[in-house]
Amino acid sequence: MPVTGERPELIHLEVDRRLGHEWDEWDGTPLPNGGDFDAPPGLFFGWSVLWIAAATAIAAAVLFVLAPRLAGVTPWLPGALGWGLAGVAGVSLLWWALLATSYLLNSSLLPERLAERGPLLRLMRRTSRLADRFGRRDRVENAAVKVYDALALARKRKVTGGELLLLIPRCLGKETLEGVLGIAGRYKIPVFVATRGQLARRVIKERRPRAVVAVACERDMVSGLHDVAGRVPVLGLTLTLPSGPCKDTRLDLVRLEEWVKAYVA
Repeated sequence: MPVTGERPELIHLEVDRRLGHEWDEWDGTPLPNGGDFDAPPGLFFGWSVLWIAAATAIAAAVLFVLAPRLAGVTPWLPGALGWGLAGVAGVSLLWWALLATSYLLNSSLLPERLAERGPLLRLMRRTSRLADRFGRRDRVENAAVKVYDALALARKRKVTGGELLLLIPRCLGKETLEGVLGIAGRYKIPVFVATRGQLARRVIKERRPRAVVAVACERDMVSGLHDVAGRVPVLGLTLTLPSGPCKDTRLDLVRLEEWVKAYVA
């Protein structure tokens, strides 16, 4: 049973790259839907398979253009590379199908290193870049984080309060921050306030937690998961940005406590 009324341990570090750099192009105008980019997980699956198809098509086009020169080197080389490309595309689509099935069944059909702590992280980054070209980055990233979290929760991992680390940004609104600290205090979870972008890797290296619950906007979350989740299991909770990025942000405190309880034995 968690103890109420206690304050959590707060960890502070400083390095160079600041959080929020992903929003440098923001011109100060209100964000769509009050900064709430909630999206169905299916949006990520749609964009991710589009990325796989586009990458395969580009590689095939390059191979087609270079085929005469490659044949001049060795006649069988273009055909071998073509079959190799087809094999890679087939394996990628099979992996994608297993990932989607794992999500739909809320099960772990793939090991962590082949799912949320491996190729999924790279696919999230690449899908994000594709969606950014069409102005859909934030919603696609929101959907991607939901898929990632569902796969991580399906592992049903358990740790003690001291083995769990809560990473939060400094941009939380005062009331939201108090709610987060209250939850951390009840479950005796150390809290790290990330004021700079590379701090997560540093604090994880120094503290060596067995699991992490991270809070960030979609852009920082996808970037942070790519940096950190390969080293330690992570759950990511995205923010709402009613005043724009990096100021008075909000989060779902009920869900945060649910995730803390899901981890803490």
